Order: sequence, then C-alpha cells, then structure tokens
Amino acid sequence: MSDFPERWKRDVRNADIATLDIPASAQRRRLFEIDVRFVVRTSEQAQGAWHELTVELDGQRQWQRRIDTNNLGSTDTLDYHCRQDLSVGQALRVRAITKVGGRSTAKGAAPLRERLVIEAEEQ
Repeated sequence: MSDFPERWKRDVRNADIATLDIPASAQRRRLFEIDVRFVVRTSEQAQGAWHELTVELDGQRQWQRRIDTNNLGSTDTLDYHCRQDLSVGQALRVRAITKVGGRSTAKGAAPLRERLVIEAEEQ
C-alpha cells in the first residue's frame, strides 16, 4: 500500500471526448476529487456561439450543461467537480463529452475546442 495519494490525469487537448480510467484497488477504499475542465476559444465576430459539456461516471450521466460562449475573442470554460467514493475492488471510468455550435457567419460562429482535461486526486 502506497503512502502517496493516487493522481490520475487525461488531457486530450482539443479532442471532443476524453476518457479517464481509474483501476480498482484490491487493498483499500479510496475517495477521489474529480475535476473536468473544457476550454473553448471564440473569434471576436462570433454570434450565437455556445459550448456544452456532459460528464459520465461508469456510463451514467452525472451532469450536463450548455451555455452561451462569452468572452468573444478570448476563452471561456465549463467546469465540473465531484467526489467519488470507490470501494475495495471498484474501478471508475470518467468520460467527458463536448459539443460546440453557433450561427454560421462568414467568420464562423462555433467556438474552437482548446482544451479538455479530466483530473482525479485521491483524498
């Protein structure tokens, strides 16, 4: 058994889906703080831009949010945080699914995916 807390991270850069698998422990129960961050960038001319993040734990949707993208010409984020208790022998799959959209214009309206990261830190 390790004296150091487990840390898991999956950074898929600008991909639309990220999956983080935390393997089971045969020796102990564990509690994880899980953070998901989705960062988008928009043009200054974007109109009607939006971005969406869905988070699943072991295939079950835990959270979903679609918001208007703000900070035109810069970045905007959607973040999700939760705690997950894992029993002895229990693994966990965290999956983040993103979508972007907006009204079409000559300059483009949909935000560009910049970063999608899932982190899990044992407490």
